[in-house]
Amino acid sequence: MTAEILLISMLVFFFINTPIAIAIGAASILALIVHGDFSLMIVIQKMAGGVDSFHLSAVPLFMFTGVIMAAGGISQRLIDLANSLVGWLPGGIAAVAIVSAMFFAGISGSAAADAAAVGAILIPAMKKSGYRSEFAAAVQAAGGSIGVIIPPSIPMIVFAYLTGASVGRLFAAGILPGLLIGLSLILVATYISIRNDYSLQAAFSLSHLLHSLRRGLLPLGTPVIILGGILSGVFTATESAAIALAYGLFLGIIVYKSIRPTELFRLFTEGALVSSLVMFIIATASIFGWIAAIEDIPGMLSQGLLSLTENPTLLLLIINIILLVAGTLVETTAALILFVPMIAAMQPALGIDMTHLGVIVVTNLAIGMLTPPMGICLIVSASISGDRLSAISRAIIPFLVILLVDLLIISFYPPLSMFMADLVR
Repeated sequence: MTAEILLISMLVFFFINTPIAIAIGAASILALIVHGDFSLMIVIQKMAGGVDSFHLSAVPLFMFTGVIMAAGGISQRLIDLANSLVGWLPGGIAAVAIVSAMFFAGISGSAAADAAAVGAILIPAMKKSGYRSEFAAAVQAAGGSIGVIIPPSIPMIVFAYLTGASVGRLFAAGILPGLLIGLSLILVATYISIRNDYSLQAAFSLSHLLHSLRRGLLPLGTPVIILGGILSGVFTATESAAIALAYGLFLGIIVYKSIRPTELFRLFTEGALVSSLVMFIIATASIFGWIAAIEDIPGMLSQGLLSLTENPTLLLLIINIILLVAGTLVETTAALILFVPMIAAMQPALGIDMTHLGVIVVTNLAIGMLTPPMGICLIVSASISGDRLSAISRAIIPFLVILLVDLLIISFYPPLSMFMADLVR
């Protein structure tokens, strides 16, 4: 009875548009009341314990880094570098938007931050250059989704927290899939630009490339610090987040002088508000996960799927479908906490490495960020472009198709993920 109350009440709260964290927390409290054997004091204990993790402390640190880098003018320098690299392609600004998102993904670890930081500059630029507004927003939303695949990745940190997988190996495993997705999105954007006769933005210039590279070299040091330190074993993912934040402050305050010390309180407040939303979801979902474990909900669900088929290929396809649907309805962090315990229980039957499984899960949920009603990247892009969500949803379809192809490659070709992961010490 407790399990039924937990799941049904949560679905009801979702249906009436209750905020994700409150819906999960309220459903958990109702389940505890029905169970009757536990004091409600356990709620506070589990919420506090759920966020009391060394791994999870990387989440606010990476979010703070994204806020500092955006405020310090770093976004514009990375966009200029992307422009010099791919701005000469047909419909060059669209390709620039995706490459810029890839660069920023190596800093923030958040798809929403990625889409907002780059989209605020490039969506108006695309519209001014004659691009259809909904196409400009769709391009930026698609590019923003890379923010959770190219390391650092906040969803990968949460996956590691839930499964005990190595954060460093997960980060490394996301590099090549992130590049594959970025290149495929550029191909789609270029093809659509040619069909719609979007003009060249600028001719290729080696001198411009060298100048932009010189201006963007220090900002690109952030992902180098993060990945280099993790891959070499010098520091952990959490330590790399702290170092990246310090490096961002050094660039913004000392090198570029674009951040005044008096602005730090506002910036840290902004970072705290953004990261607290994620941490609050994790806190309330920790109660849910504890009750689910007591009732063995993950075990029952995994056994239900295994009763359908024991074929690893079919099982992985079913898991992908479940995650794709979940990503359209549930916020990413909540989806991880709700579904990863069940999926992790099936890992032996799937016969794949937990690191590879983590990349598959995160890629699925990244695609969910482009599908309504919970497509956060769509929502962010729509708020910038001023378009209706339905219009952008139609424009995003070609990008979703190529992302599904990428998902199949990532799912069924393990070396794409595991090559870099196996290099981590």
